[in-house]
Amino acid sequence: MNILVLYYSVHGHTADMARYIARGIEEVDGVEALLRTVPPFGRNADEENGVLVSKEELRQCSGLALGSPTRFGQMSAALKAFLETTSDIWLSGALAGKPAAVFTSTGSLHGGQESTLLSMSLPLLHHGMLLTGIPYTESDLMRTESGGTPYGASHTAGAKNDRELTEEEKRLCRALGKRLATYAVRLASE
Repeated sequence: MNILVLYYSVHGHTADMARYIARGIEEVDGVEALLRTVPPFGRNADEENGVLVSKEELRQCSGLALGSPTRFGQMSAALKAFLETTSDIWLSGALAGKPAAVFTSTGSLHGGQESTLLSMSLPLLHHGMLLTGIPYTESDLMRTESGGTPYGASHTAGAKNDRELTEEEKRLCRALGKRLATYAVRLASE
């Protein structure tokens, strides 16, 4: 069973989050994380770091974690452009009933984390996916002074994109990944 961790990253923070989410996924027995990215929008794909996702990997995944930096309070054009190519997957219903989660990174604490997470959730709901967030039973959610929301994992990178993930942000990413994988296992056994 594999969970696709699909992201777009510009300064590396969203990619770092993806790696922590993958660690959480792989804490669940029998589940493997598949880290993939999307081509940059308006540039050649070979300029992007990371392995590009195939639509077949999306179609076949047991669950999906979707991540993007915030662009004016919503997901990046690169991720949106990829999602707009998935009508055939939507028509087939291949993702319906599978668990999903979202994550983001912003330059400032009030840079649109929650609206970005919600913007990424909408296409997943159209695909019929079951969204899971981070419950307040994760105590870091109440203590963090950087990223972290009940809608999904988040990070505040700073105006110069020089802030590394905090320990709370890392733990929340891992918790989100583990929660996603746990639900994938449960749903597969039904």
